[in-house]
Amino acid sequence: MNISNSNRPYHRAEIDLLFTKVKAQMHQQALKRGGDDIALYTDCYTGETLRGGDRYDYEHIRSSEEIFMTYRDRLTNSEIAKVVNCPENVAVTLRSINQSKGKLRMEVWMANVNNISNHAINVSLVKKCLVNADKGIKLKFNHVLSTK
Repeated sequence: MNISNSNRPYHRAEIDLLFTKVKAQMHQQALKRGGDDIALYTDCYTGETLRGGDRYDYEHIRSSEEIFMTYRDRLTNSEIAKVVNCPENVAVTLRSINQSKGKLRMEVWMANVNNISNHAINVSLVKKCLVNADKGIKLKFNHVLSTK
């Protein structure tokens, strides 16, 4: 797809295709970390250990829609998928947190202090996670742009 339509609507087919591959790679790495054929993760927002069988989700720290809308005037859908799914922007969190947060920016979701207390959010960990995601997204964007 070319980017002649910089006002194109949000489209996530390419994002989801790559996200599926990234999740499979992350799962294989988590199985190795677990060492007992049970995946081992660290929740990106609480710091808690998550094991295979726990109710967790793979999470885009910065939403795919937000990134798509930011870069749609400069990148193709496939290129945006690479930015969205950069390693710094994909992590694991409890399903209850992911569902509660939805598409909200983490900063907006955490502005409701009940979300922090109800979900045992580690605020300093989240801040580091967000900074890391933003840096990774910017680096991936610059890399994709430099290869055009």
